[in-house]
Amino acid sequence: MNVYMGLFDRKRTSFYDSQPFYTIGGEKTLLVVGLGNPGEKYSANRHNIGFMALDVYQDAQQLGGWTLKKDLESMISIGQVGQTRVILMKSTTFMNDSGRAAQKVQQYYKISNSDTVVVYDELDVDFGTIRTRIGGGSAGHNGIKSLISTLGEDFGRIRVGIGPKKPAQMETADYVLQDFKKKEQELIPKLLREVSTIIDEVTAGPLFEQTLKVG
Repeated sequence: MNVYMGLFDRKRTSFYDSQPFYTIGGEKTLLVVGLGNPGEKYSANRHNIGFMALDVYQDAQQLGGWTLKKDLESMISIGQVGQTRVILMKSTTFMNDSGRAAQKVQQYYKISNSDTVVVYDELDVDFGTIRTRIGGGSAGHNGIKSLISTLGEDFGRIRVGIGPKKPAQMETADYVLQDFKKKEQELIPKLLREVSTIIDEVTAGPLFEQTLKVG
């Protein structure tokens, strides 16, 4: 069954247009950063959808197991997808310090922003919607604020909607640190499979700006 309920606003904008992949002996390298908070108590939170997405992608592609890199403040999984070497990263810092860890990983593996994609939750995007783009502001997301402060803003983004906030008067921090509700959990597998498909597309070519509705 097709998981697309709609496809809107697709723009042929590539975040590889300005710079090529960093290569090792002709091999492409892509860094995929999932945002979240470490620890079991946060694992099912809305704010951890980036971690969840990377776990699904790592399992689907049978990449290397997660390895703790203390000096990089990250959990790392590396594998080959087609002609591309893929490095998955989950920071072991908390969300607000994600940029520090991402900068260390980029420097260690010699990866530029043009070869970096970040997967994260977006409160300004409705639940069930995924938006991709290159660059832009943080929209109040503390993890993205941290990344922009250390890396700049010109990295690729896969934004997984968790909005709107209900009730509207709830503190944003309380909402994003809640677990997904039972009805939302039913759609999570489809959402994460769609994110995996987008990552696969980026290993083979450019990231295009698009909005996908999954239902």
